[in-house]
Amino acid sequence: MTHIALPCADLPLASAEDEGVALLRCAITESFHGRFAVVSSFGADSAMLLAVVADIDRATPVLFLDTKKHFPETLAYRDALVRRLGLADVRDIHPDPVELAKNDPDGELHRWIPDDCCALRKVAPLARALQGFDAWATGRRRSQSRTRGALPFMETIDGRQKFNPLADWSAERVTAELARRELPRHQLVARGYASIGCAPCTRAVKPGEDPRAGRWAGQPKTECGIHRPALF
Repeated sequence: MTHIALPCADLPLASAEDEGVALLRCAITESFHGRFAVVSSFGADSAMLLAVVADIDRATPVLFLDTKKHFPETLAYRDALVRRLGLADVRDIHPDPVELAKNDPDGELHRWIPDDCCALRKVAPLARALQGFDAWATGRRRSQSRTRGALPFMETIDGRQKFNPLADWSAERVTAELARRELPRHQLVARGYASIGCAPCTRAVKPGEDPRAGRWAGQPKTECGIHRPALF
């Protein structure tokens, strides 16, 4: 785990504020003020990170990768959360239409080469969108899957600081906090979708499965490609 020195990292935590949230507050308000973005899928548990961000600064840029393959419920949830939390700078990030026409003209690339589809619709657009920022945050948690079991609060990717402020939160804690805040849930959660990505590559999970087992089910693929291991 990389240790990143932040000017306010050693200050006493605010009341009821844990380490990850304190680091996020420090990054947004001091260390990377004006140079920090949050990346959100507006998926199953996205409201939790977005609510924490709204508590800190509603004007923090939020980047949403509009892949053109989302469930309609995801787009409706995005709009509902933006209104509910008062988020002031949500940016829809789109794939390059020229590249789409060239590399996925029939929209079926996900069936044959899912890694290339993710690279086209997620990885490349996010790389472009992050060019104006020095740091960013995700809502990833260790409890979501075995592959995320050692997720740190902070890491360095391509020279940019990446924060995972909810890394140590359990699913039960997220559910309880969302209920306490009376925040809406994604409509597909009630239908068994524990992790929600693009519609063609997402299914409901079965009892006993990891929350992310419904992503690219039946394939060795477990991540879209925007989350890569840190190089130490």
